[in-house]
Amino acid sequence: MENFSFYNPTRVEFGKDKEKNIGKYISEFGVKKVLLVYGSERIKKDGLFDTVEKSLKENSIEFVSFGGVISNPIIKTVREAIKMAKEQKVEAILSVGGGSVLDSSKTIAVGSLSECEIWDFFLGKEQITKALPIFDIITLAATGSEMNGYAVITNEKTKQKFNIWSPLIYPKISVINPELQKSVSKDYLVYSASDIIAHCIEGYFTAKIQSQYNSGYVENIIKTVIRTTEILIENPDDYSARGEFAWAATNALNGTTTVGTAGFSFPNHMIEHSLSALYNVPHGAGLSVVMPAWMKWYYKNNEVQFIRFAKEVFGKNSAIEGIVALENWFNKIGTPTRLKQFDLDEKNISEIIKNLSFQEEISKDDLEKILNNAL
Repeated sequence: MENFSFYNPTRVEFGKDKEKNIGKYISEFGVKKVLLVYGSERIKKDGLFDTVEKSLKENSIEFVSFGGVISNPIIKTVREAIKMAKEQKVEAILSVGGGSVLDSSKTIAVGSLSECEIWDFFLGKEQITKALPIFDIITLAATGSEMNGYAVITNEKTKQKFNIWSPLIYPKISVINPELQKSVSKDYLVYSASDIIAHCIEGYFTAKIQSQYNSGYVENIIKTVIRTTEILIENPDDYSARGEFAWAATNALNGTTTVGTAGFSFPNHMIEHSLSALYNVPHGAGLSVVMPAWMKWYYKNNEVQFIRFAKEVFGKNSAIEGIVALENWFNKIGTPTRLKQFDLDEKNISEIIKNLSFQEEISKDDLEKILNNAL
């Protein structure tokens, strides 16, 4: 293993009814007023909004709410929320929703204490030096945003989907109650499974240095996702499976899978971000198309690891058999594996590549080969 420093400041409160204590958790930080950020009106219909409101009031915490955050969140919405946060002089951001809501909330936390154009942080023109405290109740297991310092936002005008990272935007406290996630649709369950696996395989396959420990840890997360996804498709109310799935999602991108790992990159996410920025496909669905296509192009660069993946995860003997097994599993659970499932074809490939012109990691010719694998 390479030398490393590991620090994760997020406190996780995991389990049934933990959301009822959100006011108490926030009050521990002396916060008196929050901006409550959410997505659809589902949290009002299912009673979660009322639960949160009651807990905040019981702990003498004022709140103003901002709803309407969409999947693949956009910078326009974030700017509107920043304006509200400043006008209302909130002291913290409370995210109630999935990864899109939390990524938006992290960005709002940065913008609320800055006079800079918020997109400049994503372009690297500005550095994050301060942010409001962030708290969350996560209602969809997928992105791992509840325990990391990343936020991904789309600029709907420029068609760029970029990320920011800072230790200042790790949530202070994340509430994970698997029961709150059982109303997630089957489509978004399987898209989430793809997203979690993608978080795991980036470092697993591309790292120049990868320990046996890390490889085994990643394989366990992937096997857990495969097993629990199949259970949850049949029985969405299975709390044990839901809990394991949620915790696997958190650990897939909280830094633990890459400690002591070196020389890795995120090519699948890079390609998918162009795809979803242009065509607004669900992130996990885009990843299940990109992953097998990229793997077929890349596997000879690290064939030993691909053979290990095939054996440990699917009981297969060759790299290609492992890739095909993953693709078949995606087809089995119903997440897309071909661009045509988004009504995209050869004509769209050049547009996707053009939108990736800022990156130098993979050549244009190789990007074309990867995307042709996805037709």
